[in-house]
Amino acid sequence: MALSSSVDYNPTRRDSFITSSWDDTIKLWTLDRPASIRTFKEHAYCVYSAAWNPRHTDVFASASGDCTVRIWDVREPGSTMIIPGHDFEILCCDWNKYDDCIIAIASVDKSIRVWDVRSFRAPISVLSGHGNAVKKVKFSSHHRNFMVSCSYDMTVCMWDFMVEDALVGRYDHHTEFAVGVDMSVLVDGLLASTGWDELVYVWQHGTDPRAP
Repeated sequence: MALSSSVDYNPTRRDSFITSSWDDTIKLWTLDRPASIRTFKEHAYCVYSAAWNPRHTDVFASASGDCTVRIWDVREPGSTMIIPGHDFEILCCDWNKYDDCIIAIASVDKSIRVWDVRSFRAPISVLSGHGNAVKKVKFSSHHRNFMVSCSYDMTVCMWDFMVEDALVGRYDHHTEFAVGVDMSVLVDGLLASTGWDELVYVWQHGTDPRAP
């Protein structure tokens, strides 16, 4: 049985979710069935992440070690778009909560690239500042331009992808790989992260995560 690498509930339908796996596939599930109802198999390597579009019920994206992100519509027989995002493995993707055509892609090459799927000849922003592979990226639910990322360099970074000096905050509280990060949908600027140091931190942006 292959290792599952991510799970994401559909934010608009709420009765279904997708999982991605090291067997190169994505599976669609519903709450009323014990087995998946569909398997999506076009990637040529591990699928590390899959994320539903925040507004389009049937659309999701998948990020793979084959260096591509694919856009899918569950009503279609195959993927509808391929974004050749990076020259190295892509570990994560996330949709902008305010513009359903903008997606962020994080890679082993230490960078995050922000794409507009309406015209993906070149990214609209390239975010460089991590010193190792970027494991996770998440857009803010409160600000269109803000996102947060975590990396195997053991840091968490906050970004404003629409300005030249995009890095607006860096936190180095983890002592091992930082592998998970998220932003609260209820409280503006509230962050949470976890790492191989077996710790979870919750803090407000601009404060010290290690403060009691």
